[in-house]
Amino acid sequence: MTLPDRVALGTMHGKAAAIAPPLAGLGITVVVPDGLDTDAFGTFTGERPRAGTMLDAARAKARAAIAATGLPVGLASEGAYGPHPVIPFLAQGRELLLWLDTRTGQEIVELLTDPSPRYDQVEVASPAAATEFLARIRFPETALVVASASDRTRPLAKGVRDPDELHRVLAVATADGPALLQTDMRAHLNPRRMEVIGRLAGQLAVRLARTCGQCGAPGWGFVRHGPALPCAWCSAPTLLPGGEIHGCTACGLETLFPRPDGKTEADPGTCPLCNP
Repeated sequence: MTLPDRVALGTMHGKAAAIAPPLAGLGITVVVPDGLDTDAFGTFTGERPRAGTMLDAARAKARAAIAATGLPVGLASEGAYGPHPVIPFLAQGRELLLWLDTRTGQEIVELLTDPSPRYDQVEVASPAAATEFLARIRFPETALVVASASDRTRPLAKGVRDPDELHRVLAVATADGPALLQTDMRAHLNPRRMEVIGRLAGQLAVRLARTCGQCGAPGWGFVRHGPALPCAWCSAPTLLPGGEIHGCTACGLETLFPRPDGKTEADPGTCPLCNP
């Protein structure tokens, strides 16, 4: 199966600027359908909750782009941002990029974690109180969402980049209590997120250039982590993966690659039984 010369990208937030260049190196043109409302599949600000997982949302966007263009292959990305799972006072982002080929049913998924996203929020009682926050998130390069702190899911303004507009909206928002300022996480309004999506597209391009030795389909690469390493004391599964499984999502061929450090057992400190 050869790579197509055109693919449909499900976006309304300018992601083609980051995704198209790496794929162009493979001779692939990214086509963005006009008028596609990807906000229907969920918004960062919560007016439309995302239904299902990140992959579910990306799959819905890719299928919508395929339907709108008539092309057989669709692309879509989805992001999730919030507190770091281990260090809650830090933020973390996860980005997913999906390649969906309706000719074969093949899906290729690439993931990337951003340990330093441009993702933040603060409650302020007056426009003057926002100064430190604005410097931290690099306003106006990064756009803002403004809402009342008492009603976070109904923003008063989104995509705010003009200082005068921000001052006006904040004056209204703080008239009856504190306002909530949030970084706008839509890709075209958050340069850091767009940069990460571009890196993810580069990962996908590298993977598409690798074909399966069994069926010849593009996209040979990481599928999942291997089985957990056993504990050196009790042999129970630990929190450390025992290598990586690479494979082909078209024919199902898989190969287990051992850990680069050569470990076949894990320290008991990573064992839920020995170190609960």
